[in-house]
Amino acid sequence: MLPQPAAVLEVTDLDVRVPGRSLVGGLSFGAGPGEFIAVLGQNGCGKSLTMLTLGGLRAADSGSVLLNGDDVHATPRQRIARSLAVLPQHSDDLFPSTVMETALAGRHPHVARFRWESAADRAITQEALDTVGIGELANRDITTLSGGERRRLAIAQVLAQQPSVFLLDEPTNHLDPQHQMDTLGIFRRKADEGATVVASLHDANLAIRFADRCLLLFGDGRWDVGPVGDVLEAGRLSRLYATPIEAIPWRDSKVFVATGSEL
Repeated sequence: MLPQPAAVLEVTDLDVRVPGRSLVGGLSFGAGPGEFIAVLGQNGCGKSLTMLTLGGLRAADSGSVLLNGDDVHATPRQRIARSLAVLPQHSDDLFPSTVMETALAGRHPHVARFRWESAADRAITQEALDTVGIGELANRDITTLSGGERRRLAIAQVLAQQPSVFLLDEPTNHLDPQHQMDTLGIFRRKADEGATVVASLHDANLAIRFADRCLLLFGDGRWDVGPVGDVLEAGRLSRLYATPIEAIPWRDSKVFVATGSEL
């Protein structure tokens, strides 16, 4: 058996709390190069807060998160951003700008202070826009974009950042089925090329298709992590989502269906 690569992202005894409630308790896992980890759980279970904490954008209530051995909460942000990109669940457009200008923000961790983006930065960004299928919109004002186009622009921005670790909070938000598949296919390829991908998703069927492992968050401190073939099973998902879910054989895998009947 070949040795497993060292974890790039190491999480140890991490607690995520809100007033009066523990969402995640003592979370510990490592994510290595080449891995795609899907995070699943009900609305309000702490997926977004956990992703922000993993990315160093929210203080841990206890425990630690290390990126290549460095504490993400004690390392200069620009240094972290050269290796780790965070895609938030929602993107706010604070100022009018073009698609290219917005996507170019992904290059800022690599641009020296008081310098402008180079021709190489623009070429990397244009490639990212092409990858998500909006390259021809580079000169469009972002206020003219649809919700799905705006989501793909946010994805292009993190691709332009060229990190080794992607933390993606519901990357398929606002996307139709075709673009959901295209988007997760992009990050599956990134993982296959050696990146580390951690993505929160709502659909267990997407998780079983694209991810290597799953992290389940139950919203009351409990969590579970393991290979998709072990973790994604009907009984466990029924408990996770508090609704009956059945597994149906499909090709060489299975699909999950919420039946809607009483527990």
